[in-house]
Amino acid sequence: MNSGLLSVNRSPGYKICVKCVMDSSDPDITFDESGVCNHCRRAAALAPKYEFSAVDASNRLALLADEVRNAGSGRRYNCILGVSGGIDSSYVAYLAGQMRLTPLVVHFDNGWNSEIAVSNIKSIVEKLGFDLHTEVIDWEEFRDLQRAFLKASVIDIEMISDHAIFASMYRLARQNNIRHVLSGTNFRTEHTMPHRWYWRKQDLVNLKAIHRKYGELPLRTFPTLTTFRFQASRKLGLGQKYVEPLNNMNYVRSKAMETLAKEFGWRYYGGKHYESVFTKFYQAYVLPEKFGVDKRRAHFSDLIHNGEKSRSEALAELEKPAYDSAELETDKAYVLKKLGFSDLEFAAIMAEKPRSHLEFASDQRLVDVMHWLNRRLFRPAN
Repeated sequence: MNSGLLSVNRSPGYKICVKCVMDSSDPDITFDESGVCNHCRRAAALAPKYEFSAVDASNRLALLADEVRNAGSGRRYNCILGVSGGIDSSYVAYLAGQMRLTPLVVHFDNGWNSEIAVSNIKSIVEKLGFDLHTEVIDWEEFRDLQRAFLKASVIDIEMISDHAIFASMYRLARQNNIRHVLSGTNFRTEHTMPHRWYWRKQDLVNLKAIHRKYGELPLRTFPTLTTFRFQASRKLGLGQKYVEPLNNMNYVRSKAMETLAKEFGWRYYGGKHYESVFTKFYQAYVLPEKFGVDKRRAHFSDLIHNGEKSRSEALAELEKPAYDSAELETDKAYVLKKLGFSDLEFAAIMAEKPRSHLEFASDQRLVDVMHWLNRRLFRPAN
């Protein structure tokens, strides 16, 4: 096995950015005459929007806190917050405590939690005194969906978890009359990911189409949310309002990790989103081996843009396998057994040619129409 080694393969026409570590494994990448990629140019253009003085950042967070508290006045919870045990969501929970908010903290248990993730969440909610709701998914349905997506050979297997998280948060917010959703979404550590490396998480039509083709069990309890309802809530304010604290401060991932370790005894798990056993296996093995995608390139490039890692440091890390060989063998055996695949069945899946999500039914046309209407209705006046 050569997991992680695809990152150093050099095919004819291969090109890598001179500033970050994004390369032609992104099929849509472009370079200017100096060899700088479109991701770097976009980061440079948008970065000033997310740069604040200490005073300005403090004021922005204070205004957000006032807004949330006022909207939730008299209620048990004035906001809702999803936590995975990872860096971003954990730091937002820390900020919620600093902002004197009373969130309903929600954790989505899809059967793949690592021990470190569970320990991190427990430490945070106990010290902050927050109420924790664990949304436990029906394992047999979820397992059937994961098997279906693997058989379909589409790139975004994690779409299943992300979709269920959005849907569960939306339902819980409505049930508890909560107006504000605190999100760990942030520009500084998430702006580089190429569009071809994932699929739109709210595409319920696509999710159901893939499951209809390859699934075996009916989806009776799996949480769902249509694109229209999500967009109406997030973009039009017809429901919950999404608040992004990390986009209102000079968010530095390494400093956030130091704070979390100091305040909660929080532990790192080795990679972005590796707090989930399956996500680690998917990102560090399935994506490189089957799709030629090493997400470390995007994650490292974000850190380069944010001044947290040098390009030479990133290149040196990319020379190393994404997975320790012994750990890979252990995790692979665990994942295959839990999903009910034999070694031969999984090898056949990995050998299948990757397929586009658009080879299955999708609501992409609806999204295109919604974007067109948004541009027509809300475009700036001349």
